[in-house]
Amino acid sequence: MITGPRDTLKHARKLRSEMNLPETMLWRRLRQRPGGFKYRRQHPAGIYILDFYCAAVHLAIEVDGRTHDGAAAAKSDEARSDFLRSQHVATLRIPAPAIMKDLETVVARIVEVCEERMVKIRQRQGKPPVPLHHPSDGPPPSPPSRGQAGEDRL
Repeated sequence: MITGPRDTLKHARKLRSEMNLPETMLWRRLRQRPGGFKYRRQHPAGIYILDFYCAAVHLAIEVDGRTHDGAAAAKSDEARSDFLRSQHVATLRIPAPAIMKDLETVVARIVEVCEERMVKIRQRQGKPPVPLHHPSDGPPPSPPSRGQAGEDRL
């Protein structure tokens, strides 16, 4: 799990109560766990605070508003992305106007990226892709009763 120093944790807690309108709109949808993925808001990552983070697939979701315009902001965003890459965390940048215009399309894209990353993670681990939530395959097999043929005895 990626986290940060105590000062960053305190700042993240403060920012949770000061989210802007696009972040608040997106959080209202993400907290419903679309696609079965759990998201965190204002999550500390080293000296940075991520707008949203999906720990299951190591994905940072950044809402880019006017503060991300300009050369200085681009340089800062690149440094953040470099740090996150070093921690094996991908970054998905979403323009704030896109959230205001079509929230459901944005959420669908986030879920799509999470699903793609889940498949890649499972492939790296050598596991076949499995849905996050799937129906039970039935009860576990019952143990063989005593005296059945093929039972090992001492």
